[in-house]
Amino acid sequence: MQRKIYSVSELTAEIKEVLEERYPFVWISGEISNLRVPASRHFYFTLKDDKAQISGIMFRGQNRSLKFMPEDGMSVVGLGRISVYEPRGNYQIIFEYLEPRGAGELQIAFEQLKAALVAEGLFDDARKKPIPFLPRAIGVVTSGTGAVVHDIIQVAHRRFPGVGIHIAPVRVQGDGAENEIVQAITLLNRCADEIDTIILARGGGSLEDFQAFNSEAVARAVFESEIPVISGVGHETDFTIADFVADLRAPTPSAAAEIAVPLKSELVARNMDLTGKLFRWTERYIAQKRQRLEETSRRLVHPRRRVEDLWLRLEDITGRLSARCRDVLRRERERLRWQRHRLSVHAPLQQARQLDPALKRLRGTLAAAVQRQVERERMRVDDLRGRLEVLNPLAVLRRGYSITQTVPAGDIVRSVGDVAVGQDLDVRLAKGVIRCRVEERSDIDDETNV
Repeated sequence: MQRKIYSVSELTAEIKEVLEERYPFVWISGEISNLRVPASRHFYFTLKDDKAQISGIMFRGQNRSLKFMPEDGMSVVGLGRISVYEPRGNYQIIFEYLEPRGAGELQIAFEQLKAALVAEGLFDDARKKPIPFLPRAIGVVTSGTGAVVHDIIQVAHRRFPGVGIHIAPVRVQGDGAENEIVQAITLLNRCADEIDTIILARGGGSLEDFQAFNSEAVARAVFESEIPVISGVGHETDFTIADFVADLRAPTPSAAAEIAVPLKSELVARNMDLTGKLFRWTERYIAQKRQRLEETSRRLVHPRRRVEDLWLRLEDITGRLSARCRDVLRRERERLRWQRHRLSVHAPLQQARQLDPALKRLRGTLAAAVQRQVERERMRVDDLRGRLEVLNPLAVLRRGYSITQTVPAGDIVRSVGDVAVGQDLDVRLAKGVIRCRVEERSDIDDETNV
């Protein structure tokens, strides 16, 4: 039977395909640890329980919609999909949605902002202004079309028919609501000579509905208001950041009107009933949309997966490249430092300074040796000159001898046989030359001549 041999990349790719098909989306809970947020603004963390752990990732496109900031040690519940990072063979969960376990993300954001404002002293009772007992007029910051504004007007007219009411209609939830509330409070403060009290109100709802009243901008606008502010947001059990900053918190919008002018209890029941219906309808609507979204997500393969995989690979390569560059720079610095040290030790100027005494000694030794050699050569030349002088033909001539040469060949005459009668000869003396002619030859025995 032929064996099937996988390469590492082939096996990892098949595991990735199996996991992603088997677990397209899963709900998972655990505790966050080792949270990292690099420059890319992606969230990298470990999700663990008491027996196991798994790597988690939430890309910037998803985490920017969170209303809270994850922290180490926080228990969370999230929706994500299983994925495998092929270069390392690690499996992980890429989260699409994340919320604190046991408390929603808006609740976490609420607590984080509340803690920051408490530290600044915005909730201190010493900074709260007293509420006028009989206001000349009240300003109402709420929705211009909701039941709350009508309730406040009705109760105010019933309790104090002559009281003035200035309505600053705003959106109390959704996009733009926060800015409209801040602008309305600022506008009413410009009428501080007419208005004695501001009621900031809206009906009950979920924590999501109260987002505008849990914003930092609205909290600071309420704190900086010169006119006392009564906060009547939601039900008695509902608390918002605006409630804590306001000069007085009313349990309901109706109670806020009752405090300011005052308000009837029947309207409180009506508002609570409408708020409950709206809350239940909103819950059903959100549940239906969430279910539809989950069903659609299971059927679709999102094109973002490839981009996310490339993001992971880019993060990995960037980290390794940075580490490699740091290592190379460190080694080159060390090598440069070592070369600089060697160069300073073996610098030509330093070497010259060290060799200067030896050079002076050698120069003196060389001069003495040269002088001795010159003397020896002078004596040798004088000796050779003497010996040469002994062998010099001119020296022999100076003793009375002469040299006879034929004319014009200049051959040396050694015997009478070398010349003929009538031949011209040159006789070289020690000083000068005599030209003569052979008149006669005679053979003379050498021994007799001697």
